[in-house]
Amino acid sequence: MSESSLYFSNNLFSAGKTEILTETKEVVGELDLKSMFSSGVDVLDANGNIVMKGSFKFMSSKWITKDKNDQEIGLLKKPFFSIGKKYVYTSYQYGEYYIESAAFSKDYTVLNQQNEQVATFKKVSGFMQSSAYQLQNFSPNLSDEELIVVVMGVNMITRRRRNAANNSAAT
Repeated sequence: MSESSLYFSNNLFSAGKTEILTETKEVVGELDLKSMFSSGVDVLDANGNIVMKGSFKFMSSKWITKDKNDQEIGLLKKPFFSIGKKYVYTSYQYGEYYIESAAFSKDYTVLNQQNEQVATFKKVSGFMQSSAYQLQNFSPNLSDEELIVVVMGVNMITRRRRNAANNSAAT
C-alpha cells in the first residue's frame, strides 16, 4: 500500500467515467459513476476491470461496499444522533472505522478502533465544478479502491441529506 496521494473526481451530473490519478498524473484507474438517479459507483483498475463497487442499500441511506464479485464487504452510515460530519464505516473483515471532519472543513480523517489515523481525504475543488478529492491511505488493511468507494459514499450520503433538507424546506 502506497502512502502517496490519489486524485479522483465526481462528474458534474454524477454520471460517466472519470480518471483516478497519482500525484504525477499517472492514470491508475477510473471511477464509473452509474447515474445521477442510482448513485452507484464502480472503481475500475487501469485495464478497465471492476475492482470495487458502492451503492445505497435499497430504500436506505446506508452505503454498501462490494468487491468485484458483488460480495458485500462493508457498510458506511452516518450515526443517527451524530452532529457534524461524522460517519462510521464497518469493514466486515477489519471492524469499524470512524470518519470525521471539523465543521466547515473539507478535510476528513479516517481512524481505526485504536484511534489511529489510517487515511485522510479532502475536497480539493468543487465550486461551480465537479468535486475532486485527494486520498492518502496509510492502512495496511483497507485498499485504495475500498477507500475511494467510502469517500464517494460520504459524498453521496452528504448530497442525499442536503437534497432532503432542501426539499423539506421548500414545502
